[in-house]
Amino acid sequence: MEEVRVFPLTCAVQNYAWGKVGLDSEVAKLVVGGDPLAVVEVGKPYAELWMGAHPKGDAQIKDNRIAQTTLGQWIAHFPACLGSKVKDTFQGQLPFLFKVLSVNTALSIQAHPNRELAIRLHAQFPEHYPDNNHKPEMAIALTRFQGLCGFRTVEEILGFLKSVPEFHALVGNEAAEELRCSAGDAVRTSQALKKCFTRMMNCEKKVFVDQLNMLVKRVTEEGAAGKDTSSSNGDLLLRLHSQYPGDIGCFSIYFLNHMVLDPGQAMFLGANEPHAYLCGDCIECMACSDNTVRAGLTPKYIDVNTLCEMLNYSPASASSKLFPCVQDASDPCVTLYDPPVPDFTVMRIQVPASVKQYTVVPVDSASILLVIEGDASATSAAALSDITLRRGTVLFISANESISLHITSQSGMSMFRACCLL
Repeated sequence: MEEVRVFPLTCAVQNYAWGKVGLDSEVAKLVVGGDPLAVVEVGKPYAELWMGAHPKGDAQIKDNRIAQTTLGQWIAHFPACLGSKVKDTFQGQLPFLFKVLSVNTALSIQAHPNRELAIRLHAQFPEHYPDNNHKPEMAIALTRFQGLCGFRTVEEILGFLKSVPEFHALVGNEAAEELRCSAGDAVRTSQALKKCFTRMMNCEKKVFVDQLNMLVKRVTEEGAAGKDTSSSNGDLLLRLHSQYPGDIGCFSIYFLNHMVLDPGQAMFLGANEPHAYLCGDCIECMACSDNTVRAGLTPKYIDVNTLCEMLNYSPASASSKLFPCVQDASDPCVTLYDPPVPDFTVMRIQVPASVKQYTVVPVDSASILLVIEGDASATSAAALSDITLRRGTVLFISANESISLHITSQSGMSMFRACCLL
């Protein structure tokens, strides 16, 4: 029988504690949309939807004509589906993991190692660093999405050192003064910033807990008295402290940019970039790895020394951390998010209500397509039968295959597609 090369997937859900609960979660809504028989439990968090072939969440194939049960098994049998360049470059593996995240409480402050560091960490501490790959990642907001990303400008950090005495106490006079005197010299600034951050992260627990309690008490009292607490980043501080009381990560808001993304806006997190997701729903795409070096806002293992050594201490404005997307020259419905790494590219496909026939064009890479809004009937020579697309449908598309959509919804369609454009 002719092999089926385009097929729907049932994807793994991760119920991490930080996820949005029940049908408040975009992940849960997509799961139910894609499979009306799926049961969503009321009090359960639905944090991540994993669309890919990662061993911790390999997608199930939803086509009983296919002998293999998971996407990973199928790719192992038919590696040509990846496209010849992708297959050769990434040793017959799908190079990316595509996700939807629904964030209710903050994820840990973290960074991901580059390839060289990943190889070293995996060899030394395999229990904490499970593979030897880098993990660049990109988040694209589905709803209003908040996160921390990269070091703030020196002016902003100095401003907080001045207006938040509890923060200054952890960094210390000497390091704060070095940062103040480094203005205009990028190398000195980077060294001074590293010293400030390392001092704070290595504070004795009793010292930082006392300072944090004093800070929270002061900001709470000022807020109750109707004072503006923005010079202490009061609202965000109290929110994080309520989620992670007594955690050193609460002070990181004075070092890192607070990002607020509107739907469609993105941030790219390259190697060694400190970041944390705070709240909201997003599409995420990353290299296929699970390596994370944590620094706070977490009950998990914190590797302070590795983190402080590896970080990219380049101060920059929040606006410069927004990742620019570009209109596809050949298709007005497609916006490209093409990061400076070879592992993945994401396309946002928005088909207007006036268009009823649309072609998902072939690319020289396996790709995964997620339907966010809209309904269509999909035909492809590689599917051998029609596939119904609706909110939550996930399709695997082999390299160099196209799909014709006959759109039945009144308001058009919104989709995201991950692939590898070498």
